[in-house]
Amino acid sequence: MGAEQAVVLIAGPTASGKSALALQLARQRGGVVVNADSMQVYAELSVLTARPSQDDMQSVPHALYGYVSATEPYSVARWLTDIAATIERCRAAGQCPVIVGGTGLYFTALLGGLSPVPPVPADIRAHWRAVAAAAEPGELHRRLLALDPEMAARLDPADNQRITRALEVMAATGRSLTDWQRQPGRPLLDPADTERIVVQPPRAEIHARCDQRLDAMVEQGALEEVGHLLKLALPPDAPAMRALGVPQFAAYLHGACTRDAAIMAAKLATRQYVKRQETWLRHRMADWTKA
Repeated sequence: MGAEQAVVLIAGPTASGKSALALQLARQRGGVVVNADSMQVYAELSVLTARPSQDDMQSVPHALYGYVSATEPYSVARWLTDIAATIERCRAAGQCPVIVGGTGLYFTALLGGLSPVPPVPADIRAHWRAVAAAAEPGELHRRLLALDPEMAARLDPADNQRITRALEVMAATGRSLTDWQRQPGRPLLDPADTERIVVQPPRAEIHARCDQRLDAMVEQGALEEVGHLLKLALPPDAPAMRALGVPQFAAYLHGACTRDAAIMAAKLATRQYVKRQETWLRHRMADWTKA
């Protein structure tokens, strides 16, 4: 596949400017901007996830943005299915897919595939979700430690979503999730057929952009957006409830802190997230081209 036909992958921390680069390349190459951000898939989260503007989406085709309800279960496996169909449509139409986002796991799955973990039966999933909803802090991790010490050692004791997933898999298959993860998956794309770009300005510049953007989000209705999300009465560990700014602004809307304190907490959480993204990029995307 020639360079002009290669699928373009653009990764980078939040507020790094990767979406602007994706828009530019899609315009130049007659392409489609395709979302690879786990929070920008949600219909209810437009402002807080900095989803592309209506003007941008009308000027250049975009795909996989805001098309899933926060009430629906969503995973990297579903994203892979959706993006496979999107790439196929782009190729059939002679369009260049420009895949952009900050979710490193999505790119890893795209280029390396997913481990073949069997589906978890609905009754087992429902059982462990109910256990998780009623569990005291640390209780789930203690349960996993007793059943699957190897997986427990890899997970943050506060990460109930991933701990619940590990418990479900153990209950459904009798095997540790680590066993399944050691089995290679089938890549959707050959790295040789891609143009891979990392956008990574200096950290101080990203922090300043993040702060400015969060202030702008508040002016654009971020608090109201969180208020609408809360009306859905989602479980606290639902993915959309963990989007940057949602826990902090939810605390303000529940009267647990002041507006200014919520904004400061959201800015701090964003900086911490940027640091995790930068670590991922450094370790997993060292061979990507730096923009």
